[in-house]
Amino acid sequence: MPTQPREQPVPSPAKPHQARQIAESFGADAQRYDQARPGYPDALVTRIVAGSPGSDVLDVGCGTGIAARQFQAAGCSVLGVEPDARMADFARARGLDVETATFEAWQPSGRTFDAVIAAQSWHWVDPATGPVKAARVLRPGGRLAIFGHVYEPPAEVAEPFAAAYQQAVPDSPFSSQPARRPLDLYREMYAAFADKINETGQFGEPEQWRFDWEHAYTRDQWLDLLPTTGGLTRVHPDQLAQILDAVGTAIDALGGSFTMTYTTLAATAVRAIST
Repeated sequence: MPTQPREQPVPSPAKPHQARQIAESFGADAQRYDQARPGYPDALVTRIVAGSPGSDVLDVGCGTGIAARQFQAAGCSVLGVEPDARMADFARARGLDVETATFEAWQPSGRTFDAVIAAQSWHWVDPATGPVKAARVLRPGGRLAIFGHVYEPPAEVAEPFAAAYQQAVPDSPFSSQPARRPLDLYREMYAAFADKINETGQFGEPEQWRFDWEHAYTRDQWLDLLPTTGGLTRVHPDQLAQILDAVGTAIDALGGSFTMTYTTLAATAVRAIST
């Protein structure tokens, strides 16, 4: 996707959970992914932990363990489930217990948890089966929390990126995406996540949370993050260099840095005590 990293599911009628080549392309450079991707607001982690009956957490699509490490730091015991073996290996090397599988295929073997979280990953899970399986592995009163970032660089950066992407990779399905998309589209997506949770009949009324924050990026920091995004993980190195050169020039024109406004959205619900 031209301007959105993996964190932001594409708001379209497509079924991203079926796009396995993209879903499992982010491990191409797991170390870069881990060091470049942002973490999550401490207030979000604190709220999830405080609203769960215990400290056993299942992290669906844990990637390199960015969110999992924050929950570990908050005193939780975390098990990750990750389909990309490269990402799973990296997370294990950083101290996370990970089982390699898609969430749909993963075997809980009778294990249950106080919280099931999905950080930037729920759009890769089958929406028909994901909430049902989450309910099955949650203890009564346990919390399902789906969350992710919505962000766009300033128009002065996003528009040159989109133009360079379209020129370098004209046949990509991502090349037709607009340079920027409104927050409301992503709020609708998280509302849809909440609706699917509600349809199971196994949770209390879903809630939607929002956290706004900012992060400053230097030119090098942003160019380090971009290759980890869904629209760029599979392009040819020459195409990538062309795109990064255009974006770097745009950031240079802004003085070599810019401030990103982030919104972290969450759809969350508590498993009913009796179902």
